Amino acid sequence: MDYNYREIEKKWQQFWAENKTYKTDIDHSKPKYYVLDMFPYPSGAGLHVGHPLGYIASDIYARYKRLKGYNVLHPMGYDAYGLPAEQYAIQTGTHPAVTTEKNIARYREQLDKIGFSYDWDREVRTSDPAYYKWTQWTFVQLFHSWYNKITHKAEPVSTLIAAFEKSGNAGVEAACSDTPVFTAAEWHSMNEPQQQQVLMNYRLAYLADTMVNWCPALGTVLANDEVSDGFSVRGGHPVERKTMKQWLLRITAYADRLLDGLDHIDWPESLKEIQRNWIGRSEGCSAEFAIKGFDQKLEIFTTRADTMFGVTFMVLAPEHPFVEAITTPGCRARVEEYVQWAKNRSERERMTEVKKVTGEFTGAYAINPLNGEEIPIWVADYVLMGYGTGAIMAVPGHDSRDFAFARHFGLPVRQVVSRQGETPVDPSEWEDSYDSKEGVMINSGFITGLEVKEAITTTIRKIEEMGIGYGKVNFRLRDAIFSRQRYWGEPFPVYYKDGMPYTLSEEELPLELPEVDAYLPTESGEPPLARAKNWTTKEGFPLETNTMPGFAGSSGYYLRYMDPRNDREYFSKEANGYWKSVDLYMGGAEHATGHLIYARFWNKFLFDIGLAIEDEPFKKLINQGMIQGRSNFVYRVTGTNKFVSYNLKKDYDVQAIHVDVNIVHNDVLDIQAFIRWQPQFEGADFILEDGKYMCGWEVEKMSKSKYNVQNPDDLIERYGADTLRLYEMFLGPLEQSKPWDTNGIEGVFRFIRKLWKLYHDFDNNFNVSEGAPSAAELKVLHKTIKKVQDDIERFSFNTAVSSFMICVNELTDLKCNNRSILSELTILISPYAPHIAEELWSLLGNSGSVTQVAFPEFNESYIVENTFEYPVSFNGKMRFRLELPLGLPVPEIEKAVVSAPESAKWLEGKPPRKVIVVPGKIVNVVV
Repeated sequence: MDYNYREIEKKWQQFWAENKTYKTDIDHSKPKYYVLDMFPYPSGAGLHVGHPLGYIASDIYARYKRLKGYNVLHPMGYDAYGLPAEQYAIQTGTHPAVTTEKNIARYREQLDKIGFSYDWDREVRTSDPAYYKWTQWTFVQLFHSWYNKITHKAEPVSTLIAAFEKSGNAGVEAACSDTPVFTAAEWHSMNEPQQQQVLMNYRLAYLADTMVNWCPALGTVLANDEVSDGFSVRGGHPVERKTMKQWLLRITAYADRLLDGLDHIDWPESLKEIQRNWIGRSEGCSAEFAIKGFDQKLEIFTTRADTMFGVTFMVLAPEHPFVEAITTPGCRARVEEYVQWAKNRSERERMTEVKKVTGEFTGAYAINPLNGEEIPIWVADYVLMGYGTGAIMAVPGHDSRDFAFARHFGLPVRQVVSRQGETPVDPSEWEDSYDSKEGVMINSGFITGLEVKEAITTTIRKIEEMGIGYGKVNFRLRDAIFSRQRYWGEPFPVYYKDGMPYTLSEEELPLELPEVDAYLPTESGEPPLARAKNWTTKEGFPLETNTMPGFAGSSGYYLRYMDPRNDREYFSKEANGYWKSVDLYMGGAEHATGHLIYARFWNKFLFDIGLAIEDEPFKKLINQGMIQGRSNFVYRVTGTNKFVSYNLKKDYDVQAIHVDVNIVHNDVLDIQAFIRWQPQFEGADFILEDGKYMCGWEVEKMSKSKYNVQNPDDLIERYGADTLRLYEMFLGPLEQSKPWDTNGIEGVFRFIRKLWKLYHDFDNNFNVSEGAPSAAELKVLHKTIKKVQDDIERFSFNTAVSSFMICVNELTDLKCNNRSILSELTILISPYAPHIAEELWSLLGNSGSVTQVAFPEFNESYIVENTFEYPVSFNGKMRFRLELPLGLPVPEIEKAVVSAPESAKWLEGKPPRKVIVVPGKIVNVVV
């Protein structure tokens, strides 16, 4: 065999492990570079070829940076808590830790086979008590902190208590829940539970009643992205909206900083825009509308106070507390039925549903404070309780969703903004709302004739003068629900005394997960931890039975990697002072509104309390695209067990059925393997074309259900890890999604073997020559050095693979086996194909690893063109090419052409009639 990749790859993986080649320590003599992958949840299915795409790209960059002289931190670990392991535990009784350990072993085996340069001495697992001690520790710090709006940072609750003791809360500017104003005397008159309840309104980690997605079948609260169409994404169980007491993180305190920080980080603009929209900063005003026949006032938030004269109805969110109170007897049955239906829809569904209009009239009316008009109050699920106040003033003339609602229910539409000089048209003739961002106010009382911007400020001033509202900045961002009713998660370091929560001391951490007799909620509906025996403090106080959510452990793992074995502190000042923050973070865009928001909040809090040295955790972020599956299909004649080949199916009534891509080669089905694949296909008949069964194909998401998953282990066995690494990069631009096609990997495999042959003779003996390289060889090498370096710096990994292929082809044509050229090429390709590079580096007589040398230096002088290959024509027909120095005078070019041996045949011993020379272009000899 020409290149024994199985033997060579195993050899070097063992070498790296035994010699700890990628172990990283603080080294102040080198600049640092921190490359991080989003660590995986270790599922039972293991990795498919789509998973390593980002890992391979970041590994190439980490290896490149090492060669460029950087001290590179490139760690890996496991986001080990997750619902799948718990569900498996419920079904089988197997402890989630056992399942997780098994899955991690599988992942580690697969990752090692691909040849990543991870420092495994820094591995972390979120389910390890030594790790989650610091997740619990951070929660304790959050619990004992409040956010000061004057200093714009988190501060100890002790400073807040001191302020209350001195002056009450009237002068305190804090991010907090609604809290009545109290004096110092009133504070001192409160008992401890009452004081603790007040402080709960200020803490950054707090307990409160909140609306949640509750899944009875799973026995837990679900995040919005875990719910679809009223059912859990995992398992398809019904989900209902209900109010529960939950732990929350006051992430809204950091909304402005989370928004402003986006201007100082190098992230994809599309992802930053997702976060901006999720945070949703808007300037406007709060205003109160009286409700006819009731003492309550309906508070709304609007960014367009100028359009208050255009309000023709009000809408409440189904969860709004006023719905039950103000609904009239005649409307109650329909409203209650509607509210129950709407409660089971997630906020995400309600935000994205634009075609279906639903709602019910409550029978109640609000009073417009500016003109005294009575306005009907409706309830509809397009209004969310979690944004603003859960109530809106509807202006259908100038808002598309309000317009659709008004048209559906026959409510009036009124125009209050018009463009300068435009004649208003009857709104009953409109097909959609009127864009009102600019223009002049009409039909609007005291602001009629004003431009929109002036009208907004004038109206807000009027509202403030009337004492019914005030100017306000609002955010769409909600505080993060931080508790789950599950077993497999971090326990809260919290106990209860007199019904109020208190935190354990730092010396008592970690609070480890207890053993339970079952992983289900108790008969009374309490979380699984309530099953644990003696789940109390040593004083007998009950411990919290909820556990933390999946994002708890991933919010600060990048910091723990800096100092993972430190049992005295989260991480040392020295470690954080050296590594600072992540220079390159690689991961999927699907984490934009989850992990990436929470991790930024977590880091900013640790920055505030003097632990993290930088405010933002991830300087540069790249979202790798998805590798899509290439599915194959067979076509069953409906109602039979007969299958017709792809190009013949048009003549039959057929059903398309996904078939395992591993029994299809170049779209030709292995019929015998198919018959054995599933019992239902035994005895199947086939209608073939040219003696073969051709399958159809389609590009889809890679999924087990579509039988299009490619296991990297199989490909490594067949082609080697270096081929897999190169091919995944060769598929296309890193940030774009692209289809997987195993057929294409053959070409990359041929390239690897061709690279090997540069260094070997026909008998596969290592064979390199000494001496000085030729100018042509140097030109090929340095052209490649420049291109590959530029491509890696631009994260254009696919084009660098093309450059390697061109380089090897050109060196092969030159019959190059020069030691100095091939030594540089070995280093150059090592980030992409580390196994073959290590072997070739060793064969070249070097000791140690190729990863520990310097990246080749580009020398521009070697690629400067100093010759030109002239196409030489006789009587207009090109006959041969002649390479001559650039800048050679025309007479010298003529002389060289005429005296060239190739010219003799065409000149036939006669002098040419004329020689036409275009310098640097062509030569034409007329005979």
